[in-house]
Amino acid sequence: MSTKSSALNAEGISEPFTAADVPLEEFSHGERFGSSFRHLSSFGGGTHVGVALEELAPGKESNPSHYHMLEEEHAYVLEGSLTVRLGARSHVMKAGDYVCFPAGQKVGHSLFNHTDRPCRYLIIGERNPNDVIVYPESGRVSVRLTGEGYRKSATMDYWEGIDSAAPQRRSS
Repeated sequence: MSTKSSALNAEGISEPFTAADVPLEEFSHGERFGSSFRHLSSFGGGTHVGVALEELAPGKESNPSHYHMLEEEHAYVLEGSLTVRLGARSHVMKAGDYVCFPAGQKVGHSLFNHTDRPCRYLIIGERNPNDVIVYPESGRVSVRLTGEGYRKSATMDYWEGIDSAAPQRRSS
């Protein structure tokens, strides 16, 4: 493995690299969630499109079910098998299978390794700084622009709470 911190050369030009050159990072939360990944696009100097080589251990889920309002995501299974959860439906995917999560598709998605072997896949997505992410399981709404999350407990009509009566004229 290389000790380089990125694929950028001394002149700032991104050069080819192997995935093994990219630092392996790990994520876990409780017993349910966890994966290891290499952020290929960041290492290569990319800022607009995110590409990660991820590995999902047996029995682990990649992240809480969610959908993006402005970002599109794609997943391509390289080896092993996993279950993609799309709302109430589940689909088994194996090496060579591909799925797209279009922006604004209001169906939560997550990946779950239902097997006893690791599953490796590519995740590709936009990096929209204004994205809004909805988590149906918890009711959380994440607003990337502000870095804040809100509880989706009530929605409002556009005119709700607005007085639409004509303004009163002042007498002089």
